[in-house]
Amino acid sequence: MSRRVAVFISGSGSNMVQLLDSMTGDHPGRPCVVLSNEPTAAGLDKAQARGVATEIIRHQPFSGDRAAFESAVSAALAPYAPDLICLAGFMRKLTGGFTDQWQGRMLNIHPSLLPKYKGLNTHARALAAGDSQHGCTVHEVTAALDDGPILGQAKVPVLEGDTPDTLADRVLVQEHRLYPMVLRRFCAGDRTPVHLTA
Repeated sequence: MSRRVAVFISGSGSNMVQLLDSMTGDHPGRPCVVLSNEPTAAGLDKAQARGVATEIIRHQPFSGDRAAFESAVSAALAPYAPDLICLAGFMRKLTGGFTDQWQGRMLNIHPSLLPKYKGLNTHARALAAGDSQHGCTVHEVTAALDDGPILGQAKVPVLEGDTPDTLADRVLVQEHRLYPMVLRRFCAGDRTPVHLTA
């Protein structure tokens, strides 16, 4: 029986597209809904074009009340009965009240080799540190920011003359390889970490 997968986005949805397009054939997962906190997120149109239902829960009306926002998100999800949630560029920090309900059933992709560079501006921070390697990580979500068991990492070399933008572009290529691979394995019950190199 296929696992029902919800994908959360806030923007263009490039990782979401890779996930949706991967869940065909003998894949053990199927998308059931794409949810965004931003009504103008370009990824919503891409999901609809693929025949996937979409939901919008704007966070602005809940300013200062994350629990109320998360309750609205849970209510929107309920009719779709997802088994898993994939965060794919969802730019809202979720509280323990939400993540605890989804413990072991929610994934995220982060543009660094965790535990390095949790949070934002990861590419600039890797360059400032003089790192020779950078990359991305798929991990299970916990209440702690960009924490939780690591399910996969993809490494890219940092090249002479790299800027945060050029580095981000190369990391994104690996995100698009890594996330679908990890999701397929995770849906099949395999939590063994994946390691890729560009």
